[in-house]
Amino acid sequence: MATPLRGDEIIACVHRVALSRGAPFPFERPPTSPEIDRRRRDAENHRRDTFDELRDLHPEAAWPTSPEATAAQMDTGAELILQPRLATDRAGQRRTTVQCLVRVGRVDSAYTYAPVIIKNNEVTESASTRRTLEGSLKSLAPSDAVYTDGVGIRSTPTVTRNGIILAHATRVLLALGHADPAGRVAMIDRHRQVWWFDLASDNYPRFNLTTYDQLYAQRLAVVSAHDEWLISHGDFPTSPYWHRECIDCPFGAHCEEKLEATDDVSLTRFTSLEQQLLMREHGVTTRGELARLDPVRSHMARNKVVTPHVDFEREDHLGRLIENLDDLIYRARAHVRGSSLRMVDVDAVGCPTADVEVDVDMESYGESTYLWGAYVTLNTPVEGIAAGYRAFVEWGELDTRAEATIFAAFWTWLSDLRARCDEAGRSLAAYCFWAQAEDGAMNRAVATPLDDGPSMSDLEDFRRASPTQWIDLHELAKHQIQTEGPLGLKQLAGASGFRWRDVNPSGEASMIWYEEAIDEGDEADAARQRILEYNEDDCRATKALRDWLNGPARQLAHRDDPL
Repeated sequence: MATPLRGDEIIACVHRVALSRGAPFPFERPPTSPEIDRRRRDAENHRRDTFDELRDLHPEAAWPTSPEATAAQMDTGAELILQPRLATDRAGQRRTTVQCLVRVGRVDSAYTYAPVIIKNNEVTESASTRRTLEGSLKSLAPSDAVYTDGVGIRSTPTVTRNGIILAHATRVLLALGHADPAGRVAMIDRHRQVWWFDLASDNYPRFNLTTYDQLYAQRLAVVSAHDEWLISHGDFPTSPYWHRECIDCPFGAHCEEKLEATDDVSLTRFTSLEQQLLMREHGVTTRGELARLDPVRSHMARNKVVTPHVDFEREDHLGRLIENLDDLIYRARAHVRGSSLRMVDVDAVGCPTADVEVDVDMESYGESTYLWGAYVTLNTPVEGIAAGYRAFVEWGELDTRAEATIFAAFWTWLSDLRARCDEAGRSLAAYCFWAQAEDGAMNRAVATPLDDGPSMSDLEDFRRASPTQWIDLHELAKHQIQTEGPLGLKQLAGASGFRWRDVNPSGEASMIWYEEAIDEGDEADAARQRILEYNEDDCRATKALRDWLNGPARQLAHRDDPL
């Protein structure tokens, strides 16, 4: 029998599913990156800590050591089974791993169970018109859960994958004779909050049982075709296409080489497989062909009335099928031109300037900010203000008071700059990239009151100042610049010619450096310096982006210019 399907494979790239069972080329799995290793370590630590809490709250819970023991505990109706070892569904070629099984009922003589997974990610978001069933670690049964208003389920790929994993587990439980007819399942998130879902309903279309069954059938067909290929050695049953998981996929480099060689349309970020198939069906197989479509016509097609005796173009058909086709066309055009593009007229490209400019960036570990950095540019000299980089950092214990103290020191310094500019009759502007992160860190810091610290009203006065003193460059750029993919600082500042000193500059990598920086080892000083240089470079990168917007970016081609 072929290797059974895991839950996370049901929503995975079908080409990866096939390659993982045997590739038609020599392959050696590359080592995982430090960032992936850290993610896995954090996830494991979160699961372990959650299990410790569950053990304390439920000392009577069963802890089976084998599939046979798990089956016996389900047969006898154990209320809670932690770290169950579920047998493989051999008929369905499925295997699953979940962290808990909660008894939810009985069908005839068989007890039924809801699978629960523990994940180190966010599951919900604020949504004023929605509500979600919330339980607790202490009372895990769904009958004890209550609806929480104003909370909805995130539509992220991570949450969708979690849901599919739970649907997969439900089908395995069905094969074992212990599935809940209502398809009730739960996710325990990074905050150890418990969220319940009924997958037998249509409340969660992205990962309910109906959606799962369709995806499962596709992957099962791939596995069967791969089994035949192993015998026949004919054409491989799948071919590469761009998928969101390509970035971390061990086969990613091999597939990308193949796709780049043909300028495959799937390389247009961020297309779904469904969109890629629709474009291929209409003869659009390369990024170049996609870029030559008319984005305006494709946008108008959404409301076009279909009438007889009228010739329709590909844009008319595809525009009705793919809601954001014009966005995909623009991304393809940015690739074909080899540069970012303007979204607006030349005179609308730019960023506000000031006599004194302060580029701000912060560094966090987990949900705590340990560093506020700023780079000062003096377009006009002001007495008492020096140009250059300043850092406010804490390498010791990072609790809420330490976080508040660091920010208060930064705020005092920034407030002094603002006061000096006011006295000298000079303007000041502070810049960041994606203010949601900095604003959140500020709000969190002032939530811990200090005798000499700022208040929320101080923050609001700063954010609402006129002329504007707090400027989000991401908000500016997203309305002015078209890229072929992400709209991050690394991409935009890179387009301006800016280069980071570190060979691996990323916020996730900086968390690994922070762990080294607070250690007692010999590498601590080097790690601290690396973080400070990285933070300074992030500050200088926003300045480089501002200069680019106020100069070279105005020379970019407009995205509506024909190729």
